[in-house]
Amino acid sequence: MNLASLAPLAVVLPIIGAAVTFLLLRQERAQRIVSISVVAVTLALEILLLASVWGGGTIAVPIGQWIPPWGITLVVDQFSSLMLVVSSAVSLSVLIYAVSQGMADGDKDGPISVFHPSFLILIAGVSDAFLAGDLFNLYVGFEMLLTASYVLLTLGGTTARIRAGVTYVVVSVVSSLLFLIAIAMVYAATGTVNIADLAVKLGQLDPGTQTLLHTMLLIGFGIKAAVFPLSFWLPDSYPTAPAPVTAVFAGLLTKVGVYAMVRTETLLFPGEDLNVPLMTVALLTMVVGILGALAQTDIKRLLSFTLVSHIGYMVFGLAMSSVIGLASAVFYVMHHITVQTSLFLVAGLIERRAGSASIDRLGGLAKLSPLLALLYFIPAMNLAGIPPFSGFLGKLGLVQAGVTLGTPMAIAVVIAGVAVSLLTLLALARVWARAFWRSTDDAENPDAALLAPTHRGSMPGAMVGATAGLVALGLALTVFAGPLFTVSEQAAKEMLDRTPYITAVLGQQAPHPGVAQR
Repeated sequence: MNLASLAPLAVVLPIIGAAVTFLLLRQERAQRIVSISVVAVTLALEILLLASVWGGGTIAVPIGQWIPPWGITLVVDQFSSLMLVVSSAVSLSVLIYAVSQGMADGDKDGPISVFHPSFLILIAGVSDAFLAGDLFNLYVGFEMLLTASYVLLTLGGTTARIRAGVTYVVVSVVSSLLFLIAIAMVYAATGTVNIADLAVKLGQLDPGTQTLLHTMLLIGFGIKAAVFPLSFWLPDSYPTAPAPVTAVFAGLLTKVGVYAMVRTETLLFPGEDLNVPLMTVALLTMVVGILGALAQTDIKRLLSFTLVSHIGYMVFGLAMSSVIGLASAVFYVMHHITVQTSLFLVAGLIERRAGSASIDRLGGLAKLSPLLALLYFIPAMNLAGIPPFSGFLGKLGLVQAGVTLGTPMAIAVVIAGVAVSLLTLLALARVWARAFWRSTDDAENPDAALLAPTHRGSMPGAMVGATAGLVALGLALTVFAGPLFTVSEQAAKEMLDRTPYITAVLGQQAPHPGVAQR
């Protein structure tokens, strides 16, 4: 039996775990053991799926033995298996961090019976989105993770969290409604929602209908990915949530939107029809996001704006429709999930250790906690793209792809990308200079907690360990950048070819759709 046939377990295991943890209710220790065990087992399974796909090619798993394109099909290819492994590794680190924080605080931020089932349902939704072989199942994956995120975002029931949750819910419902309308239009035009089947049939439609469907899907996914001008909701929603919730949101939720955009552009609508608009969106997302970050004094809000900004790099790689551009985007997605999540966990440690996340009220953290300073410095330099970190290598690949393409728009985005990287360094260095390097006495209107070392909070070892593990994973992306770029390039070639995906789902008799790369 091919191990890839076990792909449904990547979705089923977290759902079963969510049900078990909910039934355990007030047995907090048992809930923690179950949730961590389920995520760890899911991660191990996904590593096996990655190895199986790399050795045996793309695998389609029909659910209930319904022959595609009529039934639900889960598809494991190189890109989806990579995303599964990275997302579950990050989720496991965040879960350990959250459990440790809950044990130290007595779970005052929200009932543990709600947190664990919601977190596991979110993981199941993310996995389902990555594996979905049809648009409606992709929609179901989105709704699973979004429903869970509504609960996680409002844990504790504070006014700020409820307000942020309302904004988040409204925006998410609008994007989901647009996606659902787009699915209905696609089905009306083609008679199918199976992605492999659509890859063949959409090319038979007239260009006007193709452009309309293409645009509708991109708008729905663009809201979820937080690209400009559809990113206004993110900086106000994420910073209000508890640190582990903010971290997993930053690392995963927008990347599911990016993943859907990649599938749309490479499999359903190959070619260059909307490349220039996508590059324009990428440029504006980079610039507007980083300008917003430079204006912030709260570390979590600053990181939320850098999150928006760096989505632009991924969209740029996608918009070039080339192997090196898409490979660099795949590598950058892996890098950004890991590094951005670790920075949000560090922000939670800063807030816990010093009593505030405002850089105006912080100072002396490098002396107070050298380990915390190191945990911030490494991913900050990585995100800024300082050599030789993975952030630099990913951006270098994007620059090379843009220069090779050589169009005026591509060159403009390359120049903007370099400038945004420098501005990211400036924003993160400002946090370092003010929160870590300067004296506490120089802080503006410091809290009493900041001035009295005996009142500062402790950092539980498991919280620090989970954060350090993610920082180490970010460093591993640098150490193994060569093999990972090879992996990313193979994934990009497979996606642009399209034939392996379509053949795996529809069989050898499937019509040949043509190659999307150039």
